[in-house]
Amino acid sequence: MISRYISGRDAVSGKPLQIGVEEGEIRSLASAPSEEAVWISPGLIDLQVNGYGGCDLNAPTVDADVVIALTRKLFATGVTTYLPTLVTASEEQIEKSLRAVAAARQADALVAHAIPFVFVEGPHISPEDGPRGAHPREYVRAPDLSEFERWQAVSGNLVGMVTVSPHWMNALEYIAALAAKGILVAIGHTHATPDQIHLAADAGATLSTHLGNGVGSRLARHPNLIWAQLADDRLTATFIADGHHLPADTLKSMVRAKGVERSVFVSDAVMLCGMASGIYQASIGGRVELRSDGRLSIVDTTTLAGAVSPLKDGIAQAAISGVCGLGDAVRMSTENPGRFVGHRGLLRPGARADLVRFTLDVETRKLQILSVLIDGVEWPMENAPGV
Repeated sequence: MISRYISGRDAVSGKPLQIGVEEGEIRSLASAPSEEAVWISPGLIDLQVNGYGGCDLNAPTVDADVVIALTRKLFATGVTTYLPTLVTASEEQIEKSLRAVAAARQADALVAHAIPFVFVEGPHISPEDGPRGAHPREYVRAPDLSEFERWQAVSGNLVGMVTVSPHWMNALEYIAALAAKGILVAIGHTHATPDQIHLAADAGATLSTHLGNGVGSRLARHPNLIWAQLADDRLTATFIADGHHLPADTLKSMVRAKGVERSVFVSDAVMLCGMASGIYQASIGGRVELRSDGRLSIVDTTTLAGAVSPLKDGIAQAAISGVCGLGDAVRMSTENPGRFVGHRGLLRPGARADLVRFTLDVETRKLQILSVLIDGVEWPMENAPGV
């Protein structure tokens, strides 16, 4: 027995659909009236979220309540699955954030539903200015399998993805050890050579962290680490599509080179996402400036300090600026990242009933979220922030 139906125009195929939902699953797909104008897609899947709307996963004050509040704010933006992302910090801080996520998942079933595991973006990255980005140099350190095991011990094995720079002497052994445990390893924030990039993929790395960012401002024309990652078909690349991290022409060229099937959009959202422009003290980047046009950078520098556009607006930005069509932008924000979190992000019988209905607002360059289903239950949109 189908308990409810939800309809809309499939954002990928363009076909009007009526979706039958029962007990948290999609049970049926059928044609809907052709005049259906509202888009529908699986819930958005964001593989890189540092914070949002004042909630900061990397702050010394992080606790389970922060994680629960963050999850609910993300629901209102159409994100139904996400990876809490922890940046380079002391081991004490990383462990505190891990404990907070673990406690939130234990306390709240919706949080456990939304968070399959945690992404640790560092601390085994390049110490050099440029590729290090806004990560604090004092906490950058070489890969250490014993430290990874301590992360797992305090979190109940919640770390499922780690960014590593392959330039470290023991990087390949570390990558191979994590891959053997089923942990996703991403290449990022690196000054590695092309050979080191390919050797990392040989060892088991499968992703590139926000490709095109977290690199030096000057690179050899060829070969270089960006070309190597674009060319290596074993690597799926994540991209920040907010219009600031990558110009439209650059992102379009990278997606074409990598192929839509090996491309994923992420937000890289930080706690200032959804907040007013101004000068702030942040856990990522320290003293930062949020401009009215949505660019966030370390004060008096050109170094970006994360992003302040939710994933839904990266989809809109990419579609409106001609990077790709709306359908491909949605695929890169649902089905493609879903492969890395348990095959989520699909519209088919038996799939999770995490669904979002939306319109595309060309004037504001945003997706307007109309309704969200989480595990088959409609989320109250009065909780939606004004973004």
